[in-house]
Amino acid sequence: MINWETRWQNAQTGWDLQTVSPPLADYANQIPPEKRDLKVLIPGCGNGHEALYLLEKGFTQITMLDIAPTAVKRLQKRLDTEFPDWQAALQIVCGDFFLHEGQYDLILEQTFFCALDPDMRSAYALKMKELLAPGGKLAGLLFDRNFPGGPPFGGSKAEYGELFGKHFTIRTMEACTNSIAPRAGTELFFILEK
Repeated sequence: MINWETRWQNAQTGWDLQTVSPPLADYANQIPPEKRDLKVLIPGCGNGHEALYLLEKGFTQITMLDIAPTAVKRLQKRLDTEFPDWQAALQIVCGDFFLHEGQYDLILEQTFFCALDPDMRSAYALKMKELLAPGGKLAGLLFDRNFPGGPPFGGSKAEYGELFGKHFTIRTMEACTNSIAPRAGTELFFILEK
């Protein structure tokens, strides 16, 4: 079992892009302003780049979830400095995704799935289904390649289709055309609907 708190304490956060992921920014941008009050969850939020982007774009009901207390404390400090009124639109939860409760219209996936041991993928799919409201969407990025050892843990479009097709309607699962340069050609952008 990976100790994410130790990784945060030791600054072993090589997955962090230091900015919002371009595919997720583009996806958020296409949500009309009048629908930006939907309930959003970002599991494994880390430094919260996606959540801060949503906040800047007028989203008003964002829940950020991370298991590492150090990540949560750093994020709260950053929010207090950059967005003094953040608590009106954002909630930060320090806890285990698999124990989290709630109902969301949209869940954004950015490096959370790939951090989980592949043995946990079925549980991930079931938990996502539980957390999504009827008609809710799970959208984000998955690696379309394998990594020795892991994390990250990769996979293929066929694997993901089989996993998620049992629980969701797959609206999109295609090669990502706007990945950051180091990940170009290795990511799939997906939208799943409950």
